[in-house]
Amino acid sequence: DAFAVARDGAGLADLCARLVPLAPGLVALEATGGFETVVAAGLAAAGLPVVVVNPAQVRAFAQALGQRAKTDPIDAAVIARFAQATRPAIRPLPDAETQFLADLVARRRQIVAMIGAERQRETRAPARVQTSIRRLVKALEKELASVDADIDGAVRGSPAWRAKEDLLVCVPGVGPTIARTLLAEMPELGILDRRQIAALTGLAPFTRQSGQWRGKSFIAGGRASVRSALFMGALVATRHNP
Repeated sequence: DAFAVARDGAGLADLCARLVPLAPGLVALEATGGFETVVAAGLAAAGLPVVVVNPAQVRAFAQALGQRAKTDPIDAAVIARFAQATRPAIRPLPDAETQFLADLVARRRQIVAMIGAERQRETRAPARVQTSIRRLVKALEKELASVDADIDGAVRGSPAWRAKEDLLVCVPGVGPTIARTLLAEMPELGILDRRQIAALTGLAPFTRQSGQWRGKSFIAGGRASVRSALFMGALVATRHNP
């Protein structure tokens, strides 16, 4: 049964009213760059089992089915078949505090990227333009300091997060930035085992072999922001952490 609702409070209420009486075993939403967050939270608050699925995996599943056409009703049916076939694990959604910290960490990452881009432009810009770039970099650095202060306040204001951060930073190579990225974007730490965490981060190598042939293993997928944050820490750890 294909239907559409408005993406607002009334539409979300209508969606919950339709789904709750059906008592579904699973409600699957495709990740859409953050637009799915409010819907997922609303459905979870209504007591529905919600999972957000990877759009790349859904698209590959559609191609495996030979489904080339793409409309909203077709996409919804493919997502439903994907969820039925793969049975993705239902994980609890982050609470409001965790989501707020994740938003702050994401904003910090964006500001750092903007500062890096401006400094790259400065190296090849004429003198008068460099002045403008330096003013903007100065403003961005001020905003970065403000966001860092907000992150510090959020972490230090939570005894549980403070204890986790203190545990993480005792590892050589792990500082506050890595620790807070893990707190915000890897809440499964301490719940899943090390192999599952490695796979979730995209650090578990894929084995490539066929018959007698053995190919080189590669890593791929996972949470790129966590992997990027861990890179420098891993580099330091390989030199200083036996």
